[in-house]
This record gives sequence, C-alpha cells and structure tokens, in this order.
Amino acid sequence: MINERPIIAPSILAADFANLQHEVEMVNASAAQWLHIDIMDGVFVPNLSFGIPVTEAIRRHARKPLDVHLMIVHPERYVEAFRKAGADVITVHLEASTHLHRTLQQIKSTGAMAGVAINPHTSVALLEDTLRDIDLVCLMAVNPGFGGQKFIDQTFQKTAALKAMISRTGAATLIEIDGGVNEQNAAALLQAGADVLVAGNVVFSSDNPSGVISRLREKQGN
Repeated sequence: MINERPIIAPSILAADFANLQHEVEMVNASAAQWLHIDIMDGVFVPNLSFGIPVTEAIRRHARKPLDVHLMIVHPERYVEAFRKAGADVITVHLEASTHLHRTLQQIKSTGAMAGVAINPHTSVALLEDTLRDIDLVCLMAVNPGFGGQKFIDQTFQKTAALKAMISRTGAATLIEIDGGVNEQNAAALLQAGADVLVAGNVVFSSDNPSGVISRLREKQGN
C-alpha cells in the first residue's frame, strides 16, 4: 500500500462524473499509486459530493488503493460501511472527531490505514498526543468543501513543522497534502516533508492527465 515516495493520489472529485469508469481506468493505467475520494455531507463542509454507493462503484473498477477522506460530521458512524465499500485508507477530520483516539482505533480494527485531516486554521501541535496512532495526516492546503481553490502558502511551513514532530516522536506517519497541489509547488511540498500529494484539477483538467501524474511522480524533495 505504501509505495515509493512520492505517492500521487488523483482526486476523483475533479473527474468527469458522467464518465467515471473511464476516469478510474485512466488512473489505473497511470503512474498514480492511490485514488483519492472526497466524501462531503453538506454539514461539516458546505457542499455535497457522494457516499457509499459511488465508493462501491469506484471500487469495482479501481485497481489502486482507495484513499477515502471523510469530510463529514460523526465520521465514526460510517467507518465500517466505507471499509466494506472498499476504502483502504480512511481519514477523518480532527475538527469533527470528539473522541479522536477511539475513532483511530476503530479504523485500525477494520484493517484500513487510519488518517486524520486538519483544516488550514488548525495547528499540527494538536496531533502530538495521538501522532503515533496515526498512519497519515492530511494537511488541507485549501478550505475543505470545494475543488479548484488557491493553495495556501502557509502549508509549506505547516508541513515542515509536522515533519519535525514526526521525527521527534519516532512516529511512522505519512504526510498528505490536499488542495491546490500542482506541478509548480509539488517539489517544494516534498522538500518540506510531504509523502502523498492529492492532485485534482491539475490532473483531470489536463489534456494529458496521465502525463501530469507522471511528472508529479518524478518530482523530488529531500
């Protein structure tokens, strides 16, 4: 599941929903290692995307691990259902998780990797007490809920701070960047310590999405 760094995870939220199978098959044939799926409930974030049936449909065609990002309230109610639907990584938001440690253990009990996402305003310091229980931290580089937003530059410093915390605590946590990732900032994000790059519009709006994915894979950090 954890491939050579960087891991590129195209975000299906930016795909052509009328040709979803074709888009998934493009990712299958590409250099991408994961497929990122954003689940939005219209409550935690001001938008709706899709849920369990679409995740199941993607799973039937995907040959890559599904990286499922739950931008929803009460995510603990849906962990088992998304795992059954095919999720390999399940990420919940710190801001939506009253009992985060319990939810992390719940995710791990299903056999999935356990991820925690934090919004741009949330400090990485709040993760220190649970960091060794977290397989992946998803740093939101835009405010969650909509694709195509402008990258928040503070994400570079935030990534470096989280990387230092991971090294200091001896955790094996991966750092994922979600939002505004492109060919211009990817190398700097990897240099700061990122391991996983979620790429949405930059991939699916391109005339050559597989080419964009390959170029992102070729970016080097430290």
